[in-house]
Amino acid sequence: MEFATHPGDFFALESALSTQEKELIVRLRSYLTSIQPTLDDLWERAEFPTDIVAGLSGVGIIGLSWPETAPFPNSAEFRGWVSLELARVDASVATYVGVQAGLAMGAIGLCGSPEQRAYWLPLLGRGEKVGAFGLTEPLSGSDAALGLQTTAQRRGDEWVLNGAKRWIGNATWSDICVIWARDLDDNMVKGFIVPTDTPGYHATKIERKVSLRMVQNADITLTDVVVPESNRLPGAKTFADTAAVLRATRAEVAWAAVGAAIGAYEAALTYAKNRIQFGKPLAAHQMVQDLLVKCMGNITASLTLVREASRKQDIGDERDEHAALAKAFATTKARETVAMAREILGGNGIVLDYGVARFFADVEALYSYEGTREINTLLVGRALTGQSAFV
Repeated sequence: MEFATHPGDFFALESALSTQEKELIVRLRSYLTSIQPTLDDLWERAEFPTDIVAGLSGVGIIGLSWPETAPFPNSAEFRGWVSLELARVDASVATYVGVQAGLAMGAIGLCGSPEQRAYWLPLLGRGEKVGAFGLTEPLSGSDAALGLQTTAQRRGDEWVLNGAKRWIGNATWSDICVIWARDLDDNMVKGFIVPTDTPGYHATKIERKVSLRMVQNADITLTDVVVPESNRLPGAKTFADTAAVLRATRAEVAWAAVGAAIGAYEAALTYAKNRIQFGKPLAAHQMVQDLLVKCMGNITASLTLVREASRKQDIGDERDEHAALAKAFATTKARETVAMAREILGGNGIVLDYGVARFFADVEALYSYEGTREINTLLVGRALTGQSAFV
């Protein structure tokens, strides 16, 4: 096995991984390299390469959090490095894994019964089933704790779901979707595993996106969708349980933002070394070096922050504000970094062929999903001051 840190890891932090972890990273990099040539065309056509589900599952990265599916015991920090490696090549692929392994499997892993875990986690981990996570609604995003309008009503040994969801990744082609709905009897938010072929469940692809174009986001309508009591997640009793799933995945989104920033930086660095202007490479010009160093500063600061947030998770000391700060800071700095990378390329920076444009567009979505910068800022602000300023 030959393992090397990449140019975006200035302090070679990834070299601290164990031999077993490095071996998996090498396999992942090899697989991502094999699919990379197809990604620009897929992004332009807004198509997701569903054939990579088996490939990624075969590498062994789907379900790293759970003993039912993990190839070996591992850490939140290692799972962060996996997210970084994915997003360093493509943020849409990283988002697919985040939804499948983080949100869908996370909801079942954290809130499911032993029987649900034993049945669904291996199927999802092997890629035999694809999952989605239905929380956001047309009129409820950041205020989901209070504004969720999708309803669930108990009817004997069944539940009837009605409502709508929006921006649900994987949902046009998933086999199941974890739907979060408000119980009409006690007004508490509960989670349900809903097979997507259930009558009354309908998903429509959201068109005309300019970010994460490969991700198949959907609008979902639920019209008298009936699911058995056995499909209710027994550990999902209030929105606090939903928030626990999001807390577990939010730091990995921050890692993905760092990965996308690294991908853009590395493309800009290569371009700057090869593009000749005024008789010498762009990389030999002071102002270009200034931009490259600013990119590296953003990446390194973000990487050390997300690494510490994951280490807090590993020792059981992570709080909401830790993941919130990591996500808010890393996505903000990623946004700055991809813009500077695009600037280095000049006009070529907006053309897919040069390796930066896809990151430039995709970071906009990472900046907003799984908690906007504003919401995460308020979580941290509440921790700092003891005062809630949400409303």
